[in-house]
Amino acid sequence: MATTLVRTSVQPANHDQLADPTFQAFSILRVGFTVAPILFGIDKFLNWLTDWDHYLAPRIVDHIPWTAHQVMLVVGVIEIVAGLVVAVRPRFGGYLVAAWLGGIIVNLLISADYYDVALRDFGLLLGALALARLATAFDRTAQKFPGKFQA
Repeated sequence: MATTLVRTSVQPANHDQLADPTFQAFSILRVGFTVAPILFGIDKFLNWLTDWDHYLAPRIVDHIPWTAHQVMLVVGVIEIVAGLVVAVRPRFGGYLVAAWLGGIIVNLLISADYYDVALRDFGLLLGALALARLATAFDRTAQKFPGKFQA
């Protein structure tokens, strides 16, 4: 029976990295953009934090064959996957989360009710882009194969 090992870019940090403020910023953003999407994704199924369905723009719901709740369940799965991608491939995951937040912002602007949340999500989008850029310095896969994992 053959066994295949999959190597990820998740590697333990060395002592010098732990003292580096840039690495600390990268680590904080990586943990934040791993945990938050996963928790928010899970909550799309539980609705403990809020009733997520009302955040979906009515104009969008009117043009799709699904209910707002069904869409939010799909959104929850996507958010969980995005958080896992950030954990394993922060360089790509940062851009993925930034794009996802861009879509959320557009939805909120279409709703014309949640400008404050859209502005907050814009700040999160900037943080996700910062994570992706910082990952170029600390993502070991990108360092081993320069030019191959350009995002």
